[in-house]
Amino acid sequence: MKGTVTVRLKGGVLDVEGKAIEGALGRLGFADVAAVRVGKVFEVTLPDGDPDAARATLEAMAAQLLANPVMETFEVALEPS
Repeated sequence: MKGTVTVRLKGGVLDVEGKAIEGALGRLGFADVAAVRVGKVFEVTLPDGDPDAARATLEAMAAQLLANPVMETFEVALEPS
């Protein structure tokens, strides 16, 4: 079973990397870009089994290691088997 954890900065946290990319896109001629936010995606393969247990495991991984709860939010998704 494959799961995805997407981690993003919270809305009020300055995204320095996103701002740098936004500026670079403007210099490359992509003037219609209003804002860029950068995040991380983790793909985790778990043994096939109970989807609810897999989701709980991924959420625990995100809360304990993959995301910094002070600055970041996360979303968990499972791919159908």
